Amino acid sequence: MHDIPYTLHIGPEITATMATICAAVRQTCPHLPLGVQILSCANQQALAVAFAAGLDFIRAEGFVFSHVADEGFVNACAGDLLRYRKVIGAEHIQIFADIKKKHSSHALTADVSVTEMANAAEFFLADGIILTGIATGLEANPRDLEEVGCSVKIPVLIGSGVTLENVEKYKEANALIIGSYFKKEGYWGNSVVYDKVISFMDTVNEPRM
Repeated sequence: MHDIPYTLHIGPEITATMATICAAVRQTCPHLPLGVQILSCANQQALAVAFAAGLDFIRAEGFVFSHVADEGFVNACAGDLLRYRKVIGAEHIQIFADIKKKHSSHALTADVSVTEMANAAEFFLADGIILTGIATGLEANPRDLEEVGCSVKIPVLIGSGVTLENVEKYKEANALIIGSYFKKEGYWGNSVVYDKVISFMDTVNEPRM
């Protein structure tokens, strides 16, 4: 996220660099499920990196429907992305798709509910759906999780705003993507505070009566 301002035209140097980094992470963590996202909306590049580095999933923006993001107009990519995944022999790599994603205007799809968009992503063969707040570090709507979770059969992930104080709201999610909360002062650009990670994991792993 430090490579700002973002562009929708990703150079080969970005793909090469990310592949090198991801391969090193895979070598360090050979047994953990690992994934990658490349900004902005570089979903095919992320698939290529995941395939080359031996990762398990990618996070994809603009999978279904169109929206206007701060970097420009983003169009749906599901058809091209899944065909590319098949062509390169990477069908084992899962695609987790953002819907109504953060840092974007969704006026174009104001008449499409988050549940309808989730259903469309499932129909277009996403392996999971990601729900976010309106910006990095801001909470996703727990009601969206409840409604989408009842509507689709694929995993639903929370992609922003999870903290130790609100994690109970998202107990029905299949996975949590946590970044800002683990950083110094809760700011995404700062370094990780490992004590916060340990405290969070110890708390969420406590047996519940």
